[in-house]
Parts: sequence; C-alpha cells; structure tokens
Amino acid sequence: MSRDTPEPALGRIQLPETTRSPWWELGKRLLLALAILAGTVLLVYVDRRGYTDANDPTGKVGFIDSIYYTTVTLSTTGYGDIAPTSEGARLINAFVITPLRIAFLVLLIGTTLEVLASQGREMFRVSRWRKKYMDEHIVVVGYGTKGRSAVETLVNNGKPREGVMIVDPSPSAVADAAGDGIAIVTGDATRRQVLRRAGVERASQVIITTDTDATNVLAALTVRQLNPDAYIVAAVREEENVPLMKQSGADSVITSADAVGRLLGLSTLSPTLGSVMEDLMTYGDGLEVAERELLVNEVGKQPQQLPDQVISVVRDEKVYRYFDPVVTQLARGDRLVVVRPARELPWAPRPGTHNETTSTETED
Repeated sequence: MSRDTPEPALGRIQLPETTRSPWWELGKRLLLALAILAGTVLLVYVDRRGYTDANDPTGKVGFIDSIYYTTVTLSTTGYGDIAPTSEGARLINAFVITPLRIAFLVLLIGTTLEVLASQGREMFRVSRWRKKYMDEHIVVVGYGTKGRSAVETLVNNGKPREGVMIVDPSPSAVADAAGDGIAIVTGDATRRQVLRRAGVERASQVIITTDTDATNVLAALTVRQLNPDAYIVAAVREEENVPLMKQSGADSVITSADAVGRLLGLSTLSPTLGSVMEDLMTYGDGLEVAERELLVNEVGKQPQQLPDQVISVVRDEKVYRYFDPVVTQLARGDRLVVVRPARELPWAPRPGTHNETTSTETED
C-alpha cells in the first residue's frame, strides 16, 4: 500500500498485504471494457458501408446502428438484422471484432469472479487470523516512533508478528504496519467498537503510545472497561500525568519526556554512564535487561552467586532489589531480572536459554 492510498474505513482490520482495493480493480476493468466498446463502435461506423441493415429500406448503417450492432455483437446476442456484407467488413469481424468480443466477455466475467473471490479470500483470511491469533495477543495503540520501537522489541524477543495488533487511525501507520508485516485496525482507540475489532477483550497486554496524554488516558479507561485483566503499559509525556494514567487503569506508566531528559542528563554528567544506559536499551548487541525464571539448580542460592548479574527478584508479584533481605535466599517460583550479554558468548553463558528445568516446572 502506498502513502497515496486513500484513508481506509475506520474500524476495519487490515492484514499486512500490499494489494489494491478490489473496487479499484473493478473500476479499472470497467473503464477498459468501455474503451473496447467505444473502439468497436468507431471501427464499425468507419466501415459502415460494408454493413447492411435489414430493417432499413436503404440498408444503410448510421452511428446509432453502429452502437446497436456493437453492443449485441460484443454481448454475443446477435439478432442478425445488421450484418457485414463486404469482404473487408467480414475480415474485420473475423480478426478484430471477434477477439474484442472474447476480451470483453472475459473482462466482465473475470472481473466479477475476481472481486467476489478477492472479498471471499479476505474475509476468510481475517476469520482464520482471528481464530488463530486474537487470543492472549498484544494490542499496541499508536504506531508512531514509540509504538514501532515497542513492537520491534517484542518481535526481537520472540513474540510472533501475528500475535501483535496495531490500533491507529493514521494512513501512514497503515502503510508502516503493512511494510512491517503487522495487522492493524484503523480507528480511534478511545472508541469501544474499534478496540473490540482489535480483540482487546481477549488481549493479554495492551501498550498505549499515542502522542497526547489525554488520548492515552481515555484509551486506558476504555481498555480497562473492556478487559479488566489485561496488563496495560502506557506512555505519558509529562510526569504530572502519571497518577492520572494509573487511576485510569494503567499497570505501568513510562514517562517519555522525563526518561529522555534523565538519559540526556546522565550522558552530560558521565558520557560513559550514558553509553551504558543506551546499550541496555538497544536490542541485539552489548548488554540487555531481561526477565527469566529461576532454574532448579539455582534454588537456595543468593542472587549474587548466579552467573547472571541479578538486579531484582520477582516473588509473589512483588519486585525486590537483589540486596533486599527478603530475597537473600532464592526460592521456587521466583523470577529474576538480570543484566546479561545480548548474545551468548563462550565466556558468558546465558542460563535459562537452553531448555533447562525451571523451578516452577517441578513445584508439583
């Protein structure tokens, strides 16, 4: 889909496929059919002296007769009242008008079948996609810079693209989502029917990243009403709007302006510290922050004894810093927030990435 494509209908699910609208194809073919019709009329009228009209006493063929003859000939009706009599007219009928007749019929019949088949295929694709992926999926509201970065991070960490649904009214977002292979619902995320088309009632997580805090707050309220159990992560531009966003139902709130400001400040005070923070937030190289399950052979150990650099421990849905006395000894069911190499190195293994048995798998 090009950026010149008209804005799609609001609330429509658009799967990632770069095809033209069936109605655009239909209009193009109708124009071609009219061109064949007009060309044949002109051809018959120019060669009208080679035709005879049985219903006219003089046998002459005029312009109206040419239109009539063309329509009944191309549609294969053929009443026979007007017929080619000269050799030239018969040769033109045999080698020019007959192929045009075939092309005309194929064009009309083929267009009808293609439009119906295209609509049927699209309906089938959307229905199959809904059944397969629209359950425990992730809905991303807003596909600007923050939204695209969030989706890229999800995909890079193993989330299938089919398990992500975008909600955005912008035609440029539709084009970007199609290019990235992500399904999108075009519409305003503050409207219930739009979110329902995105399957937000069955979503496991919702990320809200529009450009305005007011829209983010309204979207969070609407999402929470439709899905009380979804985990909502929302972005706000101003720190003062964080409490309002949490009251609206967001479980986690990221302050984009303050986060950027802090990173700028750290880079100014300590360029080295700023580069390390940038490294942690960049996927695929250097260091990364990750969450993983505790392994069986790690139960009972201290966080400092593990090969990963543990910075927090998640126990009973609460987050503890690694030095907190509550998590001095790791227990079954704990989850670890660690800093580790983005790619495993011979001297820096990545526990939890080699199908090891986790502590939760042996609790029973």
